[in-house]
Amino acid sequence: MTAGRRRRRIGRPLRAAAAAALTLAAPAVAPSAVMPTAGAVPADHTEVRMMAINGFEGNLRPPGDTGGAGYLSSYLDQLRGAADASLLFSTGDNVGDTPFESAYFHDEPSIEFLNSQGLTASAIGNHDLDHGFAELRRLQTGGCHPVDGCRFTPRFSGAAFPMIGSNLKLDNGLPATLPFAVSFAGSTPVGTIAITQNDLATRVAPAGIADVTVADALQTVNRTAELLQFLGVRTIVLLMHEDLEVPADTTDGCARATGPARPIIDNASPAVDIIFTGGSSQSFSCTFLDPDNRPRTVIQATPGGTGVAVADVTIDPATGDVLRDRVSAFNQVVRHDISPDPAAVALVDRATAAAAEDGRRTVGAAPVALTRKTDAAGESTLGELIADAQLAATRGAGAQVALTNPGGIRADLPAGRITYSDVFSAQPFRNRLHTLTLTGAQLDAALEQQFRPAGGDDPDGNGRTRIVLQPSAGLTYTVDPAAPIGNRVSDIRLHGTVLPADAPIRVTVNAFLAEGGDGFSAFTLGTDPVIGVLDTEALADHLHDRSPVTPPDRGRITVR
Repeated sequence: MTAGRRRRRIGRPLRAAAAAALTLAAPAVAPSAVMPTAGAVPADHTEVRMMAINGFEGNLRPPGDTGGAGYLSSYLDQLRGAADASLLFSTGDNVGDTPFESAYFHDEPSIEFLNSQGLTASAIGNHDLDHGFAELRRLQTGGCHPVDGCRFTPRFSGAAFPMIGSNLKLDNGLPATLPFAVSFAGSTPVGTIAITQNDLATRVAPAGIADVTVADALQTVNRTAELLQFLGVRTIVLLMHEDLEVPADTTDGCARATGPARPIIDNASPAVDIIFTGGSSQSFSCTFLDPDNRPRTVIQATPGGTGVAVADVTIDPATGDVLRDRVSAFNQVVRHDISPDPAAVALVDRATAAAAEDGRRTVGAAPVALTRKTDAAGESTLGELIADAQLAATRGAGAQVALTNPGGIRADLPAGRITYSDVFSAQPFRNRLHTLTLTGAQLDAALEQQFRPAGGDDPDGNGRTRIVLQPSAGLTYTVDPAAPIGNRVSDIRLHGTVLPADAPIRVTVNAFLAEGGDGFSAFTLGTDPVIGVLDTEALADHLHDRSPVTPPDRGRITVR
């Protein structure tokens, strides 16, 4: 293996017993130093540049005026060129909520790009599980999609890097994924632990992870760190797909940072040297004290391939451990001020061109943009158009009402010509529609579950609406924000007629909601389910049949 060019496939992780699972990667060394280097170190010490991306989410093309696979690749080249050895990590959400040119091919182009970057290891984020654990396993090990086959390449070989969920367990207690990985910087082993959110079950369709449980993150980190130390690994990196909220005006070394990641950061084993976080859109570099009162760097890059978190560390070869007082960290913005990498650009162009034939197909038109912007009641023109489309698509199953969650709507529809690519970008998760029978009381319970008690998602402590389900035409109800949680919804009507508590009603929701996603457990009580078309197809057909489409009338939700 040559050291001059880092674009190589890392050897696949051994998939035997967890204690023997080691991922070996030679140090990546680039030919020239373009970015600043860390300070001089003793000749017998090892200097390693550790880098991490956050929430790439298939952004092969620039999501704005920063990022894009070509520019990200060139910046990674430069960052590597300024170090003797480097390791590249991801904090998760590599795929899932992805643009059309990646999602159309079940995110195989994104995995191919990350393979080309020599990714050392990745955490597993909630969006990596948008299509279930079986699909994540396929992305790891390779093989054609079970429905659509191999459309991007004749044979998909899977990720050349380990996707680690240290706290993901199967029902039998065995690890659901590789529980850790070990790479090498020179002759120094570097252990990687990665954790997924504790509330994963509320963020993905429960059926997709039916056989997977999430163990306590802190206990997992500490046990795994102890195991790595037993195996002789003294330099340990933690990848956390868990939220840490750092005040924008922080001047106190992030002491006021909050969020579910904070207690893990404060209490994680002192054996953990560097923590890369992900799961939010912030960029920060913080220093916290570990349980032994030693400084520990916690850093996060902006998502979408727009930034790279960098930590330069010095390892004492006598102990194999990081010299904490010598860690230097910074965040690199991926600007468009250098030449993009031609190989990455070629990959993006290939994916874009291959998806274009179907993507540019016109499905409808609208005189004005249909957007996710909500009014005071929480209604949006696009949300209610999608609900209307889902109702129309499932009338044959007896649907009388449709409700959709705003979290499943990821982009607006433009004014003028609307393409299939536009529709796909608006609804990239491709959930099947489920039509269920609920009673009026069960529908009322589902609508009440839009409200959450005061807590982490409710900083003002007033039980504000957390998730406003978008209703189809004909369904109206009233909300009293001052009423106790659980008793805020009243006067539920269907086409103007009050819905009795014991009356059966056929309700259409997507698979995510039908399985209790986002905490909407009331939908799991539905009976006589009929599974219909994909939500993407329902919207495309609705636009085709009714164009030009005007914004739906508001007023389906009345707020007192």
